[in-house]
Amino acid sequence: MEDGQTMTVSPIKFPSAHSSCSSGYYCALSTGTSCGKFSVSEADVQILASGGLKIPVHASVLASVSSVLENNLDRPRKGRNSEKIIPILGVPCDAVLAFVRYLYSSRCSEDEMDKFGIHLLTLSHVYLIRPLKQRCTRGLAARLTADNVVDVLQLARLCDAPDLKVKCMKLLSNDFKAVEKTEGWKFLQNHDPWLELEILQFLDDAESRKKRRNREREAQSLYLQLSEAMECLAHICTEGCTCVGPYDKELSRNKEPCQRFSTCQSLQLLIRHFATCSIRVSGGCRQCKRMWQLFRLHSSLCECDQVSDTCKVPLCREFKLKKQLRKKGDDRRWRLLVRKVMAARIMSWLSLPMPMRKQWEPTRLEHQERRQGGR
Repeated sequence: MEDGQTMTVSPIKFPSAHSSCSSGYYCALSTGTSCGKFSVSEADVQILASGGLKIPVHASVLASVSSVLENNLDRPRKGRNSEKIIPILGVPCDAVLAFVRYLYSSRCSEDEMDKFGIHLLTLSHVYLIRPLKQRCTRGLAARLTADNVVDVLQLARLCDAPDLKVKCMKLLSNDFKAVEKTEGWKFLQNHDPWLELEILQFLDDAESRKKRRNREREAQSLYLQLSEAMECLAHICTEGCTCVGPYDKELSRNKEPCQRFSTCQSLQLLIRHFATCSIRVSGGCRQCKRMWQLFRLHSSLCECDQVSDTCKVPLCREFKLKKQLRKKGDDRRWRLLVRKVMAARIMSWLSLPMPMRKQWEPTRLEHQERRQGGR
């Protein structure tokens, strides 16, 4: 269409793939699922689009959909018989046609979203049509790519679409190397340094959050391993495993490995080394220091009474007596470690499915009773 050319479009002949009347055209002025037609003569308002395109519409329909359009219709005209015209310029005329179709049908096809999603989001924001804005937000979020994410992000800021802005930021964070090579990013660097700074700060915060989550995940894994080691240590010293057991119980040669044999095997090797190491006395053996810390951690978690001395784990009573003597000056970091391991034990227990939790409950109580020795 050449500039300045005027064209009048009948309101009942807007092509669409959604539904059709007998003539093969979508009835833009229909309501609901029926094809009830408005006559062209009933149209009392015209929408002026780019290129001089005039679309006859009904004031009652516009006022029922948008308060902004209603206010435009209520403005006084210069002449008594002057024609009511609402200009919608700055967007392609086909986008305005899709916008008018939505006003009458409350529908927007996927093809229209592919072609005019950005323009429809702008129009929905300007004329305060919330359902269309939500539809455009979802549609544009599903169509985000590294090539268009910068343009959509700028539009999301201008149109107050926080959900779409978050989607854009996440895509920028996940695929920033590809976005850096696009023309949109280069244009942004030259014309909008504040948005560039906001994006870079978001990327830095996202990287910091990722590192913090990794550290927390590694720490939680360590606490779970220590909790499992405490269970295995009590199991070895109370019931015995394959090669190490309590002094008052003879180990069976045909005993099968326990369910946590990998942890138990490492602990058994540490215990055997701790019992025979000659460097332990001078304090120069790392393995003995590690075993010493495990004994101390067990003593901090053990529920046995230190007076009755019923716990069969070595050095448990001695550590409890030392803890009582230096209670006021106890190490804060050690107490924090004990709380973390205890919390990890509880969370590990609660994360088990209910059938498995019920299955392990008698075994856990039996182990506790054996450690306490009939307390």
